[in-house]
Amino acid sequence: MEPEPSSDGPKRVRLEEMREKHSLQDRVEMLGAVPHAQVRSVLISGHIFLNSSLTEAFCIAILEAASCGLLTVSTRVGGVPEVLPDDMIILAEPDPGDMVLAIERAISMLPKVDPQVMHNRMRELYNWHDVAKRTEIVYDRALKCPNQNLLERLSRYLYCGVWAGKLFFLVMIVDFLFWRLLELWQPAEDIEEIPDLTLPHISNKETLQETE
Repeated sequence: MEPEPSSDGPKRVRLEEMREKHSLQDRVEMLGAVPHAQVRSVLISGHIFLNSSLTEAFCIAILEAASCGLLTVSTRVGGVPEVLPDDMIILAEPDPGDMVLAIERAISMLPKVDPQVMHNRMRELYNWHDVAKRTEIVYDRALKCPNQNLLERLSRYLYCGVWAGKLFFLVMIVDFLFWRLLELWQPAEDIEEIPDLTLPHISNKETLQETE
């Protein structure tokens, strides 16, 4: 097992010090910042992609690794659990011990991993037409949700924590009073509405023909 960290971030010095402390110079290669054109070449040289972020919204790097056929091991943070199917990623708590167990499990799974099959699945999961459809579904669901009144919205903030909830509650009240002040200064009915833009329906087949 030969890890290859790739980054020139602020923690690089600490990683190099740790590598020297444990005499891992011949096992751990520090690649530094990798040009985008060379990312694929670096990824396909490995078998497991390790993401140990403490906070993460989506993580494009996980998609790139899976597209190159790598099995992913990642911390269970942010939106990471929703990025890949369960059989393409092993999630662990942001704890060193749990991460080690996840890596050991990934190593045992490697003989069953087919990089080409994984690449084909990624190509089907993430294409622009499918992403656009799923995004539209999310917006449609949001528009169908009933509008909550002020008391309902404020009550939700109270459950954000013993102290944080009260702080958010106070901020929302101040924000509401400020909004009411702006409403008196310039009423909503005086603001010009932008008409909806109606586009002609274009099928996927026609779109593909135009791009060819």
